[in-house]
Amino acid sequence: MNPAPIGVFDSGLGGLSVLREIRALLPHESLLYLADSKYAPYGEKPEAFVQARTLQACEWLLAQGCKALVIACNTATGHAVELLRQTLPVPIIGVEPGLKPAAAASRSKVVGVLATANTLKSGKFARLLASLDGESRFICEAGLGLVPLIEQGDIDGPDIRGRLDNYLTPMLEAGADTLVLGCTHYPFLSDTIRDMVGDQLTLVDTGSAIARQLARKLVEHDLAAVPGAVPQDRFVSTKDAAHLRQMAAALLHIKTQAETVAIEPAPAF
Repeated sequence: MNPAPIGVFDSGLGGLSVLREIRALLPHESLLYLADSKYAPYGEKPEAFVQARTLQACEWLLAQGCKALVIACNTATGHAVELLRQTLPVPIIGVEPGLKPAAAASRSKVVGVLATANTLKSGKFARLLASLDGESRFICEAGLGLVPLIEQGDIDGPDIRGRLDNYLTPMLEAGADTLVLGCTHYPFLSDTIRDMVGDQLTLVDTGSAIARQLARKLVEHDLAAVPGAVPQDRFVSTKDAAHLRQMAAALLHIKTQAETVAIEPAPAF
């Protein structure tokens, strides 16, 4: 049994959607959430920057005593998870768009994928898409502009709705009946999307699957906390702790303290 925290990393606030699922499944585990909001979003950053900065952030988490890491960012996973697993000595759980469950759920065999530009360009995504060749038609849209709005707390305003309409309309016109939320920020838009399209699209996100994989890895490596232990959570941001605290309250309905940390210098590319 190991009481050390689990590190949950994202470029910003999207990983809170994954943290929510981890907390629901593993209520006795302590969590250390790191938002690299100073450099968010990662979705349009150079691949070399994403790799180097993700490694830098994860090394900081290990220095805080984390026993396992969840890379709660699709872009960081797509570009850096293989490097992390080769470099760092703890279990590392990444995220990826739920293409396979979406293909299985789709009756029309037309699946929409909403993700960041960098996720869609990553080799990991390309391999995942290729592995499902012939199972469904995937219509991929880069959700440009969505992450900054969500980071500001806008999950239902006219700007968000306008952008979503631009991305979802081509999918619906092509016959899509399933939508993959391919960025951990996007589950916070689920209610807005359902309000806009009703039951035309089944929404797929992988937060609960990530939590289950984490639970398996903790048991496999004998790292699970004692059942019934009181968790000690910590929320940190590289930019604005007050904003992280406000968004945790707004998006997760929890009251927590947060702190600002410096992880510098950032890689220059």
